[in-house]
Amino acid sequence: MDVVEVLRRHGHRVTRARTAVWDALRAADTHATADELATEARRRAPGTNLASVYRALALFAELGLAREVHLGDDAGRWEVSHPDDAFHLVCEECGRVDHHAGDLVGQVRDHLTAEHGFVPSSIDLTVAGRCSDCVGRTG
Repeated sequence: MDVVEVLRRHGHRVTRARTAVWDALRAADTHATADELATEARRRAPGTNLASVYRALALFAELGLAREVHLGDDAGRWEVSHPDDAFHLVCEECGRVDHHAGDLVGQVRDHLTAEHGFVPSSIDLTVAGRCSDCVGRTG
C-alpha cells in the first residue's frame, strides 16, 4: 500500500515524520507500541517526536491503514490493518503474536447479527495461551 498516495488522496500532507512512522510500522516484526515505533521513526527521520508519532498513528487509523490492538497487556500495540478474518494468538510465555486466518471471526459476526441484531463494524479477536514452541519446551 502506498501511504503517500493515500495521504494525498485524502488531502493530507506527506511529511518526513509520517513516512518514517509508516516505514517503522511496516518494518516491525512485532505488534509495536508507539514508543517502539517512535524509536525506529527517529532512526529513519531524526527529530521525529513522540507527539508526531501518535498523530501519524491516529491518522493512519482514521484512513484504515493501521489499527491499534490490545493483546492482553496494558500497552496499545499497532499493526498495519488487515482483514477481520485474521485474529491474534498471543503466547503468554514468550510473547509471540501470530495471526491466524479462518472462518471463526465470520461466524462471530454472523452470530451477533442474526441472534442479537448487532452489526459489528470491526472485530478484534485475541486468544491467549501458549505457542507450540513453548508447549514443546515444557511439555
